[in-house]
Amino acid sequence: MTQYRWKPSVTVAAIIAHEGRYLLVEEETPEGLRLNNPAGHLDSGESPIQAVVRETLEETTHQFTPDALVGIYMSRFQRPDTQEDITYMRLAYTGALGSVVAGRSLDTGIVRTLWLNLDEVRASTARHRSPLVWRCIQDHAQGRRFPLELLYADASIWTLGASGTR
Repeated sequence: MTQYRWKPSVTVAAIIAHEGRYLLVEEETPEGLRLNNPAGHLDSGESPIQAVVRETLEETTHQFTPDALVGIYMSRFQRPDTQEDITYMRLAYTGALGSVVAGRSLDTGIVRTLWLNLDEVRASTARHRSPLVWRCIQDHAQGRRFPLELLYADASIWTLGASGTR
């Protein structure tokens, strides 16, 4: 008999601030247009830092250089239409937003990027993709920072094949 093993969906997010405003993306979701931090799923064969750099580029067309971990978060979500029950574990990073990469376009489903101040982010919580959008921004605004080395990525992430062999 195979035993069920519950696994959270691991995601990464970039919490990027500039001159009192936070970078968000407006994206199409099964629940309609929602606001989110530049974020996405951790893919096989990449570290969380590589994932947040990739996701930020895909969703904003900007380079991103993480310099601190804001926090590690969990939330649970049930899709209204399908009742799909998902638990997310989010690793939120902050850092420097770089230049636009020439020739890049926003990822499929991303409608636009926008910069909102704290009051505007707070006022838009009904449109947030998850409660973690606001929580991560609040933690960033309060100065919460942890060293990138808090999360160690072993070389096996890159050296093991898809079947788990070297």
